[in-house]
Amino acid sequence: MSTPLLSDNEIAAGLRELPDWTRTGASISRTVEAPTFLAGIDLVRRVADSAERVDHHPDIDIRWRRVTFTLSTHSEGGLTRKDLALAGQIDRLAAQS
Repeated sequence: MSTPLLSDNEIAAGLRELPDWTRTGASISRTVEAPTFLAGIDLVRRVADSAERVDHHPDIDIRWRRVTFTLSTHSEGGLTRKDLALAGQIDRLAAQS
């Protein structure tokens, strides 16, 4: 099932609600600094559980306590509502850490 790409205006509007995320081309990303390495790994596990439920998966880079999440709908070649929704979920999960 195809998900339409967002316009630049739609992306900008979405990012106003996601102030910790930045856009680079066809993706958005956020880095979270966890209090400990294991807390970062736990955040990754919780994000992975959420991603599986919606069948939309971020790219994840772990560097000690710093975890970077990058979102793009690769099958569509850019940003869709799926990315903004998952970014919001990641923000909620990160706030619980």
